[in-house]
Amino acid sequence: MIGIAIAGTGFGQKVHIPGFQAHPQTEVVAVYHRDIKKAKAIAESHNIPHAYDSLTDIVALPEVQAVSISTPPFLHYEMAKTVLQAGKHLLLEKPTTLNAVEAKELYQLAKAKSVIATVDFEFRFVPGWQLFAELLSEDYVGELRLIKIDWLGSSRADTSRPWNWYSDKDKGGGALGSLGSHAFDYIHWLFGPVRRLSAHLTTAIPTRVDPISGESKPVNTDDNCILTLELANGTPCQLSISAVVHAARTHWVEVYGDRGTLIVGSENQKDYIHGFRVWGSQPGKPLTEIEIPNRLIFPNNYADGRISAFIRVVDQWVQGIDYNQEITPSLREGIYSQLLMDLSHESHQKSSWVDVPSLEEFLSN
Repeated sequence: MIGIAIAGTGFGQKVHIPGFQAHPQTEVVAVYHRDIKKAKAIAESHNIPHAYDSLTDIVALPEVQAVSISTPPFLHYEMAKTVLQAGKHLLLEKPTTLNAVEAKELYQLAKAKSVIATVDFEFRFVPGWQLFAELLSEDYVGELRLIKIDWLGSSRADTSRPWNWYSDKDKGGGALGSLGSHAFDYIHWLFGPVRRLSAHLTTAIPTRVDPISGESKPVNTDDNCILTLELANGTPCQLSISAVVHAARTHWVEVYGDRGTLIVGSENQKDYIHGFRVWGSQPGKPLTEIEIPNRLIFPNNYADGRISAFIRVVDQWVQGIDYNQEITPSLREGIYSQLLMDLSHESHQKSSWVDVPSLEEFLSN
């Protein structure tokens, strides 16, 4: 059994704790919260033996071999550094850090300490996406001609939703960080590296109410993102992201090639993991749903689909720890996702295309 400490008790309570408690090789032995009373209450409610308000104290526990961090992005870098410097394995939520330089430093530290670090890029482990990846690798569409991605949600559409860290760019907030970090990872996974990009980021809801003062407070993060990517192989990719719209098709990826068309998509508004289906067609033939084989289906379905996918992330991570081998996704993939986000902000500020260096080039600089 691998002793796990949980740092981050929002998403951590909803997904990480139940996911680790369900995995046969992990045991949650400690929980962190900056408020010790809350830490103890969470530990008691989940039968976790240790509760602390200091991450330094947690990583000093001999029964803690690994730490899972799901705090807001602005806390990731320092907390992850504390974990890695203590020689503990790391599971980190996305976005990895506030910038790619920080992400690179964490990656190099993990390698120096010979620990296994992963990032929770869940879509790599969702059945429909795994089938989609297999069909692409089997050359179902042939030579790529166009990729079109829409990820449209309403999580921030309510104007009465209060101001929090998500509304602050300096804290890693915004739709590009929460959704674009995933999208950039699966674009890299499915289609390869990006050569250049152009981004236009907007804020549809410019103010929200501060829950402490009750006053209106400015929002400086994006809630709409329109991005155009040119892949290294020349394929154009159009990516539209929103956290403030009510759309029937919430997450849709369309791939067009000279031999066929492939689509993976979901209309599930309440659960961004469950509900993905796959369709395909060849020239002159109708678009037809392709059944997901049983070998890819989640063995256990949870009401919250994020737990199902998270357990597969944990399973990959545990295998890496067992065999002391770097796994995918690692912090390396986290760097690339973060690099594309950094360059998207740069492109928006310059109102121009920006070139994307290769990951190897960025790592060597």
